[in-house]
Amino acid sequence: MKHRVVITGMGVMTSLGKDLDTFWNSLVSGKSGVSRIESFDVSDYTTQIAASVKDFNPEDYFDRKEARKMDRFVQFAIAAGSEAMKDSGIEIGTNTDAERIGVSIGSGIGGLGTWEDQHNVLLEKGPKRVSPFFIPMMIANMGSGQMSIMFGAKGPNTTQVTACATGTHSIGDSFRIIQRGDADVMICGGAEATIRPTGMAGFCAMRAMSTRNDEPEKASRPFDTGRDGFVMGEGAGILILESLEHAQKRGAKIYAEVIGYGLSADAHHMTEPDPDGAARCMRMAIRDAELNPEDIDYINAHGTSTPVGDRSETLAVKKALGDHAYKVAISSTKSMTGHLLGAAGGVEAVICGLSLQNGVIAPTINLEDQDPECDLDYVPNEPRQADLKIAMSNSFGFGGHNATIILKKFDA
Repeated sequence: MKHRVVITGMGVMTSLGKDLDTFWNSLVSGKSGVSRIESFDVSDYTTQIAASVKDFNPEDYFDRKEARKMDRFVQFAIAAGSEAMKDSGIEIGTNTDAERIGVSIGSGIGGLGTWEDQHNVLLEKGPKRVSPFFIPMMIANMGSGQMSIMFGAKGPNTTQVTACATGTHSIGDSFRIIQRGDADVMICGGAEATIRPTGMAGFCAMRAMSTRNDEPEKASRPFDTGRDGFVMGEGAGILILESLEHAQKRGAKIYAEVIGYGLSADAHHMTEPDPDGAARCMRMAIRDAELNPEDIDYINAHGTSTPVGDRSETLAVKKALGDHAYKVAISSTKSMTGHLLGAAGGVEAVICGLSLQNGVIAPTINLEDQDPECDLDYVPNEPRQADLKIAMSNSFGFGGHNATIILKKFDA
């Protein structure tokens, strides 16, 4: 027996807001979260802008002693997860068995800030001064580990590290865990905090990021002829997935139902995408959801604003959906949030859930001169009212990792 899986709670930490209402209102108003980096000196960097989470105080979510033991990406995960748990109304030990609630929170890079800081300590003060918390703060599984400790979740506990596909893989795998009956509830998504000197330098060296430093809010422009690279973001997107039976038994509100999951490999190149791999991934998700391509109403695109990536995804959508590719509404909300790397899929799944609930598609902002090779309907610049029943979210990562999930407007 396959259990139906629904979304009963969501939480975000982003440059556009640290709660669902602020985040959603910013999205549908077309607000950009991109600004000049102020956390360190970027004068020697070719890219000097990012979508940073402003005014984040971890002590709003846990005490100072605990905060000092967590890298910023873990702090984001716990903060967004706390919001999602509160939103869901789940109380472990009261309406949910601790052994039936699991966690899967991924990160593409993990504790980069901690790594940098402790490496500096090593060079300046020697090995005896490196923190005993260095390793447990830095490793990528600590979003999941600390979340389970925080809430006492004793069920399945895993971590995905699949670059920019991480968040979507975490949600898809959690969907499978509940579907097959290994848990009633999963806390899942992604978290990332790479707006650091080393992280920025690495992506600058790849020439992967936008250098539109004089116009930060216009720098992320997916599918536009003037796009020149992605804009790095940071934060977290966490969802509470729950079996339908469990959710209904405790009278939970339901945002949407998860009905399909696809994953594939390009087996092609370290960083350059192959549209065939992405198309196979989308087709697998559609097949898993027992849908036809024409059933898809909305796609939240990976849409990073890189010249090659946006063309590749456009071609992949055409390969996967055929003629329906020209009829489906598509938007890249990275035009506003920036690219949160391993957290992107978590944040964008939240966006799909809110889109289905509200009947509104958030726009692709800064789409002023559409690339002729990107010739689909990208909902340019203004939000769109729509009767949405099915939403798809795509995430594609370095190494050729592809992930797609499909959400459905809930119908009991």
